[in-house]
Amino acid sequence: MSFVERHGLQTVERRDATRRVAEIVRSEKLELVRLSFPDQHGILRGKTLVAEEALKALDGGCTLTTTMFAKDTSHRSVFPVFTANGGFGMPEMQGAADALMIPDPDSFRILPWAEKTGWLLCDAYFHDGRPVPFATRHLYRTVLKALAARGYDFMAGLEVEFHVFKVEDAHMRPADAGQPGEPPAVSLISHGYQYLTEQRFDQIAPVLDIVRRDIQALGLPLRSVEVEFGPSQCEFTFQPTAGLLPADLMVLFRSAVKQICRRHGYHATFMCRPRIPNVVSSGWHLHQSLVDRTTGANAFMADAPGVPLSAAGQGYLAGLLDHARAATVFSTPTINGYKRYRSFSLAPDRAVWARDNRGAMIRVLGGPGDPGTRLENRVGEPAANPYLYMASQVLAGMDGMARALDPGPSADVPYEADRPLLPRTLQEAVAALDADTFFRGAMGDTFIDYYVHIKTAEIARFHAEVTDWEHREYFEIF
Repeated sequence: MSFVERHGLQTVERRDATRRVAEIVRSEKLELVRLSFPDQHGILRGKTLVAEEALKALDGGCTLTTTMFAKDTSHRSVFPVFTANGGFGMPEMQGAADALMIPDPDSFRILPWAEKTGWLLCDAYFHDGRPVPFATRHLYRTVLKALAARGYDFMAGLEVEFHVFKVEDAHMRPADAGQPGEPPAVSLISHGYQYLTEQRFDQIAPVLDIVRRDIQALGLPLRSVEVEFGPSQCEFTFQPTAGLLPADLMVLFRSAVKQICRRHGYHATFMCRPRIPNVVSSGWHLHQSLVDRTTGANAFMADAPGVPLSAAGQGYLAGLLDHARAATVFSTPTINGYKRYRSFSLAPDRAVWARDNRGAMIRVLGGPGDPGTRLENRVGEPAANPYLYMASQVLAGMDGMARALDPGPSADVPYEADRPLLPRTLQEAVAALDADTFFRGAMGDTFIDYYVHIKTAEIARFHAEVTDWEHREYFEIF
C-alpha cells in the first residue's frame, strides 16, 4: 500500500485528480515537476523530481529534511536539532530526520516560465501518517474544518502591493554570500507619487506585462494590475476564492513573481518597506466574508436597512477587533513591517472599523442586500504567511460570532479613536501573542511556543546588529 492509502488520505476525488496529473505530465511531455511546501514564513521550499519520479511521489511522498521547520528568515536553524528531541520536545524532529512531502494533486500547474516543468503544492507528514504540527497549511485546513462545522465557508480576495526594480548588480561575488547574503543593487523602473496615472502605468507596462501573462497562464484569477503610489510600486488584485485556495494562490503568486522577474533581469520584493530612497511601504489588504454552506448566500450581508452587516458579520468583525493585537504577528510577521504603521498614512495604527474609510484597520464594504458585502482588513504586510494570516482571521471572527460581540460604532476619525493601539514593533507583537490565552487555546501551545521561538530568534539577531543609525548617531559624538 502507498503512504496515502496506508494512512487514510486516499479518496475517490484524490485518485481521480492524481490520474489527471499523470495524464497531463505525459501528454505534455513534462521533464520535471517541482514539489513545494509552504514553510512557517510562507516561503516555498521543496525538491525538483524528474517527471516519472514525481508521479510516484503523488501517492508515496518525497522526503523532506525536518530542519526546514527550524529556520528563521535568514535560513538559520534556531532549534538545537542535534540534541535530544531536536529542541522541539519531539523525537521525530531530532537529528535532522526526514518527514514526507505529500503532493496535493488538485494544486498541479505547469509553470509557464520554466521549460517542461510542472508544480505541485505539498503537505508535510511524519512517517507514521501524522501531520507535522508546525506545517501551517495543515493548521489552516483544521481551522477551515471548524468553520465548516459551524455552517460556513471562508471567502477571500487578495489585494497585494509590491515593488519591482531593475537589477544593476546581482552581488554574486563569494564575499557577498552568507545568511542571508548581500541583496542585489537595484534601480527604479518608474518614479512615483503619480498614483493610478495612465502615463506611469504605460511606463512600467512592458515589465508588468511579462509578469501578468505568466500569472494568467498559471490560471490565477487575476482581476487588475495597477500602478501604486510609490516609485517602482504596483498592485495586483485577485477575484475572491474560497477555503484553502486564496492562501495557496498567495504563496504561488509571490514565488512566481519573484522567479519571473529575476529571469528577466528584475528584482521583485514583497518586503514591506525597502531601504531605498523615496520608496514607500507596501500592504496586503485581505478582503473576507463567509458563505452560508446551506444557502450559498453571503453571511455578512445585512437584510435590514440602516446596518452595514448581518448579526454574524458584526460578531465576526468584533472578533477581529477584539483579537487584533495578538493576531498582528500573523498579519505582520517581520521587523520591517511595523515601519508601515503610521498615523494618517492609509495604514492602520489601532483596532478600529469604519464604513469605507481607508484609515481604519477594518474597512466595511457593501450594505443591505449587497452580495458583495465584505470586510477589508488593511493591517497585513505582503510578506505575511497567508495560512497564518487567514487562520488567525477565521479564528478571531468565529470567536466574535460565538460570543455575539458588538464591534461598536464606526470610527469616522480612525486615527483619533479611543481604541487599542496595534503593536509598534515585532517584539511587542510577539509578546502579545505569547501571553494570549485565546490563540494558545485555538492553535495549541505547541505551535504558539514554536512560532514565538522562531520570531524571538529573529528579533535577537536584529538587536545584535550595529545599525547605520547607531553608527551615525554615536560614532563621532562620543
